[in-house]
Amino acid sequence: MSCLNLKFSQWNECDIISHCSSQIKLTDEQWKVDIYAFILEWYEEGIFVQAKTSGSTGAPKPIQLEKVRMMESARMTGEFFKFKKDDTALLCLSPQFIAGKMMIVRAIVWQLNLICVNPNGYPLKELEGSIDFAAMIPLQVNNSLHNKEQLALVKSILIGGGVIDRNLSEKLQSISTNCFGSFGMTETLSHIAIRSLNGIHKSNVYKALQGIRLSVDSRNCLKIESCKLLKKELITNDIVNLISESEFEWLGRFDHVVNSGGIKLFPEQIEEELSSFIKMPFFLIGISDEHLGEKMILLIESNECDREQKKKIQAEIDFYLEKFKRPREIFLVSKFERTATNKIQRKATLERLIEENNII
Repeated sequence: MSCLNLKFSQWNECDIISHCSSQIKLTDEQWKVDIYAFILEWYEEGIFVQAKTSGSTGAPKPIQLEKVRMMESARMTGEFFKFKKDDTALLCLSPQFIAGKMMIVRAIVWQLNLICVNPNGYPLKELEGSIDFAAMIPLQVNNSLHNKEQLALVKSILIGGGVIDRNLSEKLQSISTNCFGSFGMTETLSHIAIRSLNGIHKSNVYKALQGIRLSVDSRNCLKIESCKLLKKELITNDIVNLISESEFEWLGRFDHVVNSGGIKLFPEQIEEELSSFIKMPFFLIGISDEHLGEKMILLIESNECDREQKKKIQAEIDFYLEKFKRPREIFLVSKFERTATNKIQRKATLERLIEENNII
């Protein structure tokens, strides 16, 4: 089994540093090198670790993260999920990004046994024992659903890093694993709010972790305050329905909203409806229009979709969506632009489509 078992519940700091220092010289697998390198960076004397943003709304940017605030984030997560010393966690995300880094920090802070696997699309492929807690992106969860016996070995999964569409949400209702959706970003040291995706507590409402205070600005975009995680209030571009200082429903990104003929359209909300019958990767985005100001178009990632399939999709759109919600045009794109963590880069994909097809 090609995995690492890091026993933070049994090793002291000297043991961990010694183990990682020796193993990083012996392995030729980059994913293992990344894990050892981050752990060694963590135990260096500096108060910061280096990271980079995901790049989903622009080029990835370098950022410095304070170790003391990362530990506070780890404590908040552990309190929510009731971590105990000797619990087993799964690391299946790259520590080059915040989600992977924070899994390691949680293991250190809570003295967990951390099972580390190659961060690919099939995280449970070589899993043999039970796991108390794992964090995955939607793609990994979707792939894991093909083997429900293996998935049942995982007690709780925190899903983040991408949209949880209607198809995935419906599939989660038939499994025993407790699944949760996360809201957060690199700047907030991973998630600051969580919602239950299945079971009796299933909800569309995100609940903030202890010590997080929420509000909105004039755009109805979420503002986050936390003296433990943030030096100052963080203003996001996420439009929400704020229920209380600790609860909200996510509506979409402010920079994705399409103002078409005076009507504000939220692509993420409409995409949720379309996901019931469009099985290929897709997204909605606005482009300039002489009459409407902006019009919303649908981009589908496909090399195989022919005219008949395109007509079928159009017919289903006309049937399921109110007229004002329907995309004005459908474009097929052979391959979307994506980040290193597999998030679709909407603007970059649109820019390439415009350049290659001269659609505007």
